[in-house]
Amino acid sequence: RDAELPRSPPAAAEPRHASPAAPRRPREKLRSAAGSRQQPRGAESRAASAATPARGPPAPFRFDYERFRRSLRHPVRGGRPGEDPESRARRMKVKEMMKFAWDNYRQYALGKNELRPLTRSGHVGNMFGGLRGATVIDALDTLYIMELEEEFQEAKQWVERSFDLNVNGEASLFEVNIRYIGGLLATYYLTGEEVFKSKALELGEKLLPAFNTPTGIPRGVINLGRQGTHTGMSWSWGWASAGSSILAEFGTLHLEFLHLSELSGNPVFAEKATSALLCLPQVKNIRRLLSRVEKPQGLYPNFLSPVTGSWVQHHVSIGGLGDSFYEYLIKSWLMSDKKDSEAKKMYDDALEAIEKHLVKKSAGGLTYIAEWRGGILDHKMGHLACFSGGMIALGAQHAGDSRHRHMELAAEITSTCHESYARSDTKLGPEAFRFEAGSEAMATRLSERYYILRPEVVESYMYLWRLTHEPKYRHWGWEVVQALEKHCRVEAGFSGIRDVYSTTPSHDNMQQSFFLAETLKYLYLLFSEDDVLSLEDWVFNTEAHPLPINHTDLKA
Repeated sequence: RDAELPRSPPAAAEPRHASPAAPRRPREKLRSAAGSRQQPRGAESRAASAATPARGPPAPFRFDYERFRRSLRHPVRGGRPGEDPESRARRMKVKEMMKFAWDNYRQYALGKNELRPLTRSGHVGNMFGGLRGATVIDALDTLYIMELEEEFQEAKQWVERSFDLNVNGEASLFEVNIRYIGGLLATYYLTGEEVFKSKALELGEKLLPAFNTPTGIPRGVINLGRQGTHTGMSWSWGWASAGSSILAEFGTLHLEFLHLSELSGNPVFAEKATSALLCLPQVKNIRRLLSRVEKPQGLYPNFLSPVTGSWVQHHVSIGGLGDSFYEYLIKSWLMSDKKDSEAKKMYDDALEAIEKHLVKKSAGGLTYIAEWRGGILDHKMGHLACFSGGMIALGAQHAGDSRHRHMELAAEITSTCHESYARSDTKLGPEAFRFEAGSEAMATRLSERYYILRPEVVESYMYLWRLTHEPKYRHWGWEVVQALEKHCRVEAGFSGIRDVYSTTPSHDNMQQSFFLAETLKYLYLLFSEDDVLSLEDWVFNTEAHPLPINHTDLKA
């Protein structure tokens, strides 16, 4: 990845963790297995059963959606009056950008995974195992929140009529989970429309075979097919060291899989992937393993063997390959209504180790989080790592005596990420930036100069705005809107650019699905009142899909 040769940005859907590769168990069987009882045999059993009043089958599980909606503390789309005209105008501009991105996708690429705006065509790629419509699923909740009603109905109709889960191909467990499962779950919670819930549950079951490993740590790639000899097979990425699993992949399942269990009444998802339901027998599996394994300096390396449960190499990053593992620890605690104390402790301990070993200050006074390679620091930050300002600010609200220090750290990291934008000719940030002699917060390698519509910087602006209300975060966000309009908007959509330091940038011809799911949603929320998708009711998965905080037991 760090070769000095120039590299164009990926002409495909880009994984959240920026890996180098683009990368059935029927519900009836699962439910019957969970509720089956041994049938009586022999005369004694028949006599015993005759003496016992016959019991019908257990009542089917039903999630009480209306009660869930009543448990929310704020209207989903907000309701506070009195916003200032400038913020409203800027929010409406972001809404127009979303409509423009969606309309062009619908016209030229509906059903494909992404729009290629320069050639007015669709792109499918090989990351989603034959699944289609990644942009539809990623855009659903954003369209709904922005009150783009007609466009939302178009997207919903595609899901009802054309979203086919009977596919056979190699899929990234991580990407399918955060984009498809996350998008379907969020849209169900926002609307109550059953089609989104049923599709999420059906797709979730197709992911379960990835957990069939000696440790229960899932592998990164799964075949989604129902038929043939490869059904349910999973394996590790070819580029991953020694067949290892990736921290940011197996550590970024908790939020979605817990909700799959919540909605289905089937604990298998939580048992496989999470540890918030402490009453479940296997629920601590991933965390129990991570708690037991020795951590160098308290840090979590990025590669773990799903066979032995041991680290494969000591590369630590808060950016690509590691990022969302940390994010899901603090958000798991918040989503549990602050009951998942194990997640909170793991987050606190991890952040303490990060502060001690990875947080550095440049000669020019910029705070950044370095990467760690077997004890040697690599003084760079990826764009992906810029989410950490928002994460640390979110966690700081519950950090006790450390609150002030953590808020300062969050603000400093977010300011550094802003500098990576401000120091470029386009006012958009590069894929990675370094802190070396004579150069700070700038990409020093040609292969790191591209921008693919990534959301992490505006994500942190949104959190810092909501938690401090300092006007600079809205100002910085508006700078991004203007830069996107000037350099990334083309005649038929939005495109990434190959060099943020060129005043006449070359476009990569890809409108990433996460641009609609994340970048535009976070910008819209930045210019909205705080009760729109209130942080008191919702946590955002790592694709910006809102999932509700569990305020109450919602079994009907």
